[in-house]
Amino acid sequence: MTDVQTGLRLSGGAIAVNILLALVKVITGLVGNSYALVADGIESTADVFSSLIVWGGLRVAARPPDPSHPYGHGKAESLAGLSVALFLLGAAVLIAVQSVREILTPHHLPAWYTLVVLILVIGIKETLFRRMFAVGEQLSSNSLKGDAWHHRSDALTSLAALIGIAIALIGGEGYQDADDWAALLACGVIFYNGVRLLLPALDEVMDAAAPDEVEARIRDLARSVSGALIIEKCRVRKSGLGLLVDIHVIVDGELTVSAGHRIAHQVKEVLLESDLAVSDVVVHIEPDVYEL
Repeated sequence: MTDVQTGLRLSGGAIAVNILLALVKVITGLVGNSYALVADGIESTADVFSSLIVWGGLRVAARPPDPSHPYGHGKAESLAGLSVALFLLGAAVLIAVQSVREILTPHHLPAWYTLVVLILVIGIKETLFRRMFAVGEQLSSNSLKGDAWHHRSDALTSLAALIGIAIALIGGEGYQDADDWAALLACGVIFYNGVRLLLPALDEVMDAAAPDEVEARIRDLARSVSGALIIEKCRVRKSGLGLLVDIHVIVDGELTVSAGHRIAHQVKEVLLESDLAVSDVVVHIEPDVYEL
């Protein structure tokens, strides 16, 4: 099982890589007359800030509950995911505006060596995406998955720039703005991914219910406890990297208070020890027959 420290190390490493790539792309793009490469560097700069947000969000989310935050600090991870999605949308808009501006401004053909830089960038960014997304899936971290999509978006804009520059170099005069059009088209993909990441992040902040299959699994686990007759209510929400569960369990009305409490404790224990990353459970016991 991947732990939070793995995510923190990966996010920290991504920050260093993004700083280096941003410098290389912006300098090469300016010297080599390729705004697509400069735009790519701008997005890498945005990636630096998003990775910092993810790193900080994970650090705060990993803190245990305290008197001021009895439910833990999980919302920090949700807020980080929301911020990363907004950064992605902002990067798409910024690159689109600058691409249009470059299309309207005549400029020289890009240099051939910009292609070499882009090929290296695509390989590095795709590797970062796959590694970070896998860790994000294992941790159920929307912020890490959002940061991973930043790397995939960077790889896509680099691929678009690569195609555009290749067309410009092959076509010669009259094709100077091919890389700018390529960067503009890549913005659509980036914007789509930003919206796709924004929606689940908003759901977490608004305490939306967990997916039906997760609730069904929790109900099944609770029913497996001896003495738990019926699961009347089950509310599940994601908070940071874990799930918070509020469950009502109906038991034999003739049981003693101690026996009912023991069943409640067993239900909580089963859920906390499951593979569902449940961080806290509130169990309410009700008798199967009672008078109001």
